[in-house]
Amino acid sequence: MDDRAAAGDPTLIAHRGFAGENPENTVAAVERAADRRADWIEVDVMPTADGDVVVVHDAELSGRGERGLTDATGVVWETDTAAVTGAEVLDSGETVPLLAEVLDAVPPAVGVNVELKNPGRWDLRPDEKLAADALADRTAVWRPFVDRVLDATEGRDNDLLFSSFCEGALAAVRELSSLPVAPLVSRSVAAGLAIAREHEAAAIHPPLDAIRGTPFFDAERFGAPDDVGGESIVAAAHDEGRAVNVWTVETWHQADRLAAAGVDGVIADYSTLLRD
Repeated sequence: MDDRAAAGDPTLIAHRGFAGENPENTVAAVERAADRRADWIEVDVMPTADGDVVVVHDAELSGRGERGLTDATGVVWETDTAAVTGAEVLDSGETVPLLAEVLDAVPPAVGVNVELKNPGRWDLRPDEKLAADALADRTAVWRPFVDRVLDATEGRDNDLLFSSFCEGALAAVRELSSLPVAPLVSRSVAAGLAIAREHEAAAIHPPLDAIRGTPFFDAERFGAPDDVGGESIVAAAHDEGRAVNVWTVETWHQADRLAAAGVDGVIADYSTLLRD
């Protein structure tokens, strides 16, 4: 047990390898995050046109304005592996890595949260609790990619957690392995909790403005009666034995207030957010 957990403080999860400090989702980012007391490191994955699993957040290599996330162009899953892994991230000298390369750079004592971002198509159904037929269809969509992700993680000593906004991704993980999963929430707390229950999730990952009892709570978005009857997502998840890890935390004040509200982890852009 790390010092923070022993003291009852939130787990520090490095969002894309502390994206506020490092070139996100790169080998350098995860190495630095591990050196800066991250308990876990969160990374995003999707496939290339060759079917290789790469660590990158944006579908478009040239997205994010004039400079772009990378110096390359094209959609990740429509671009060959050599071109994707040769793309420079945020003018940093670092390039888009394979998932295996990132995992090789993470010390065994540091956990890895793999966010299943996209299986290689545009028609996703995020933030939705699916009916049985739709879930079966979406699970089939995600299964080949998830199988390749699991192959890349096989034999690792790190604790692993697989998260996604898409229920089909989590269902595929649970179908193919016994590894823990966590639904990401962006719109409906009730849907997130329902997904967590169906797939026996170890955790749930809501945004910071879904946390009641903090200055960040957005009652317009997350205060509807159908969202657990107005109950705190923290209380509801804890009643069911699930951890609550909150995204994306950018200031010490946010981390401090979230800790006071009882969250279990903060998915953070900076390494210095938690009080020693």
